[in-house]
Amino acid sequence: MKTILGELRTSVVAVMTIALIVCGAYPVLVWIPARVLFPHQTAGSLIVRDGNVIGSELLAQAFTGPQYFHPRPSAAGDGYDASSSGGSNLGPTSKRLHEVIAGRIAQYRQENGLSDGSPVPADAVTASASGLDPHISIKNAEMQASRVAEARGLTVDGVTEMIRAHTEGPDLGVLGDARVNVLRLNLALDGKR
Repeated sequence: MKTILGELRTSVVAVMTIALIVCGAYPVLVWIPARVLFPHQTAGSLIVRDGNVIGSELLAQAFTGPQYFHPRPSAAGDGYDASSSGGSNLGPTSKRLHEVIAGRIAQYRQENGLSDGSPVPADAVTASASGLDPHISIKNAEMQASRVAEARGLTVDGVTEMIRAHTEGPDLGVLGDARVNVLRLNLALDGKR
């Protein structure tokens, strides 16, 4: 015969067992092999120079000077704030979104010396869902190459070679598009001084 206390005991034991498995054993069983097989990734894919962490391959940073490639716009907090990751939540029919994008298009064209009718890559004027995407499209990078080359006193061909050298292919060879990690590219350019 079942009693309330018997049922309660069974429920508590079941919850505790599941909690130990899901919150204890499983994370440890996943973390240990990951830490051994992928130490760089499990540590946050951090980029370290001279013993100092200067960024992560996985998070965009604000680069605004003409000598740097600029990342996608960010809606995360006060710009690229990882603690406030998220999109703007403005939908395709939002008047505010259209105004923001029109302003970004004008600014992008001005910064990169493009004519008023020049097409602008979508990733140059729209934020990613997280607001922290560290990558830009190859087209976006190529359109910024002249500005960066002029500001650094380099040739456009030399900067274009750097773009090619820092282009990442689609994940697993088929998922997504080829892209450029802005932080890695900018650091490589800084190293050319």
